[in-house]
Amino acid sequence: MKLIYKLFRLNPEAREDIIAATSGLGIFTNIVLASIKVIIGLMASSIAIVSEGVNNFADVLSAFLTFVGTKLAGKHPDEKHPFGYGRIEYLVSLVISVLILVSGIEMLKSAIDLIINPAPLKISYLALGIVLVSAVIKFILGVYTVKMGEKADSRALVGVGVDSKNDSYASVITITSSLLFLLFGISVDAYAGVIIAFLIMKAGFELLKDTIGDILGRPGEYDLAVELYRIIRGTDGVISAADMMLHNYGPDAWSGSVNVELDHKKTVGEIYKVLHDLQLRIMHEYNVTMVFGVYAVDNDNEQARELRARIADFVKAHEHIKSYHAVYVSEKESRIYCDFIVEYALRDWDGLREEFKAYIGELYPGYDLELTLETDFV
Repeated sequence: MKLIYKLFRLNPEAREDIIAATSGLGIFTNIVLASIKVIIGLMASSIAIVSEGVNNFADVLSAFLTFVGTKLAGKHPDEKHPFGYGRIEYLVSLVISVLILVSGIEMLKSAIDLIINPAPLKISYLALGIVLVSAVIKFILGVYTVKMGEKADSRALVGVGVDSKNDSYASVITITSSLLFLLFGISVDAYAGVIIAFLIMKAGFELLKDTIGDILGRPGEYDLAVELYRIIRGTDGVISAADMMLHNYGPDAWSGSVNVELDHKKTVGEIYKVLHDLQLRIMHEYNVTMVFGVYAVDNDNEQARELRARIADFVKAHEHIKSYHAVYVSEKESRIYCDFIVEYALRDWDGLREEFKAYIGELYPGYDLELTLETDFV
């Protein structure tokens, strides 16, 4: 791999270059293996070996699409796509998963046809040895590709690597069925083809499921959210933070929003300085475009401190309430503000709202309650 990086002047630490180099290695390796397997499979009349060769050719296409998709995803934002083209990688993963599924279905059809209309099997120990070497190469290539895919945060590349490892497992099945024929004259080649086909379809389905999840939108990455919360809550002038939303526009492009609690006596100028510096830091260090909402908090008010203590008691008594924030008392309007983070398992939101309203009404008669219920987004 070092030779590939040097030959094509690629940076081994740059995401796009990692994907390009790994895809190139996969394309070359699979072309060689696919050609050998198809030739051997046709000479031996082995549907299992031919199926493996065809699947290797599909791997060539998958690696090529991964490379092209990464290049397209790296295009600069424009008027039509102001957040860039990063999500093209998800479309590439979708195409790859469909190709894997289709190749598995076609192999299954061929294997079933061979079960119905059996053909004589002509296999040699030499051919079997070549398949064994191929299996070892595919397994090593798969492990390496998955490792590089995780390093580059490329689901498409990880999918190609997983498929490559599945190919090596399929080769073990092919070798086993061929040995049974060579040693005992038992031909289970067609049935081995069925097993291989199902392994391939399983890999395609899992990649398809993960990719559709990315396209539809998942919660923001938990580790990233935890790190951002740590930075925001640790910033001088910020009392706390909640309600973070992270939206993914590609594996390394994010936009987000979060509400921060600030001292209600802060001026607009003081708030601007704190949030602007925080926004620039998050952009430069984490490539997240963050927008801030502001909650006013009155820590000097004895009534407000007492209210927070009573709300904490209520929260502790309800298992489906994860936390609370944005507590504020407006004496001028005789209004109390509060937000609850609730679990998805909570179904009776209206019941909780009415119970809390009655609870606050007993403690603070004459005050209206403005309660917001929401779930975690990250």
